[in-house]
Amino acid sequence: MSTTPPVLAAELAQAWADIQRHHSELPDLAAPESLIGESSSACGAELSFERLLHEAVHGIAAARGVRDTSRAGRYHNRRFLAIAEELGLDHPEEPHPSSGFSLVTLSPEARKRYRSTIDRLQRALKAHTVATTAETSRTFRGPAARHGSSGGGVRVKAVCDCGRNVRVVPSVLAQAPIMCGGCGKPFRIPEAVAAVG
Repeated sequence: MSTTPPVLAAELAQAWADIQRHHSELPDLAAPESLIGESSSACGAELSFERLLHEAVHGIAAARGVRDTSRAGRYHNRRFLAIAEELGLDHPEEPHPSSGFSLVTLSPEARKRYRSTIDRLQRALKAHTVATTAETSRTFRGPAARHGSSGGGVRVKAVCDCGRNVRVVPSVLAQAPIMCGGCGKPFRIPEAVAAVG
């Protein structure tokens, strides 16, 4: 079951559909929640329309069978750059030493084309941020939080050796391994975080 608020998930899906209207070979977005909460990624840490368009470049590359990254997905090569330009992303002249051409930005033309989409998504993201950073001492979290089930508790980042990460309640991860769909290995909570929790 998704933990993404329905409004934000719907806005992400709508923004993706808006990109698909201009780029029909872009595959459908399987899980909007996969774009939320990634704190370390060569694709960008903060969710925004620019990041969504960046992810769409990877989607089109996958649909075309183009290998657009190397170094476990961190280095974005010139094939990534060519598709990024098609989607309206600008780039620096020289690649970054470790992430290549990942630092793309919206071109003025793309910003104009997607203005209403950008505005809608920004409103949804702002509401999501307010909802997830609200003062928790006065927030009722329901019986699941009181009884220690997976419905409550503080989520921490669990990582996989391939570089992917998820947010999870430590007690849930302790019940049984959560396996990475990318490489098949289990997610783990880094020792520094586990010691604090």
